[in-house]
Amino acid sequence: MTVELTYQESGHGTPLVLLHAFPLSSAMWATQHWLLADTCRLITPDQRGWGDSPLGDEEPSMDVLVDDLALLLDDLELDRVVLGGASMGGYVAMHFLRRYPERVRGLVLANTKATADNDKAAANRIGIAHALEHTHSAEPLIENVFTNLLGETTRSAKPAVADAVKAAIRAAPPEAAAWAEYAMASRADSLDVLRAADVPALVIAGEEDALITDRDVEAMASALPDAKVVEIPHAGHMTAIEDPTAFDGAVRTLLARV
Repeated sequence: MTVELTYQESGHGTPLVLLHAFPLSSAMWATQHWLLADTCRLITPDQRGWGDSPLGDEEPSMDVLVDDLALLLDDLELDRVVLGGASMGGYVAMHFLRRYPERVRGLVLANTKATADNDKAAANRIGIAHALEHTHSAEPLIENVFTNLLGETTRSAKPAVADAVKAAIRAAPPEAAAWAEYAMASRADSLDVLRAADVPALVIAGEEDALITDRDVEAMASALPDAKVVEIPHAGHMTAIEDPTAFDGAVRTLLARV
């Protein structure tokens, strides 16, 4: 059963839906609502369990998240959108593209990858999920996830940004985080989806991203028929937060191509 997602909205024009990273809510896009309001109609949902969106009782699955998003677009009477996501949001965007290619008119993939988890990565996700369920606390995310989210430059030169991200992670709902980890661990490879994507695409990478490799970025860029890659210097896995001006500038170039 789908759930009704809460969302934030600003601006007018081409509808752009941005899906948040793990383990953050749609609040991560606050700066984008300010910087992109003159360019597009920006819609940033809270995926199930995050923000004020209910978690529901469905088994963890990317398909469930895709169904939630399709329902939101139906409720907003949006037939086609530019769809983007950061990290986990990118996974959801690619799975949505698999199911509803006719509803996507442009694609933004930021700090994400199209390949499925290998056995080691999936086991690590499941271990974190178990720790979240056992402790009923977000502390396992601080111990296992936070250190890889931000680039070295951000951690050293922008301590306020690092503190804000850590605080947001500490506020993450443990049950929703565990659910998301299970869903990500079982996700399918999406390279075939990207090869069939007949839309302008943007791949955003962080120069200091500890989680996404150059090979991951190249695999997506090579698979997509019409992709441009933007690497943001001195930024890690959270480019939209670490350097929003550069991130939003890249998104503007895609919107101009759609």
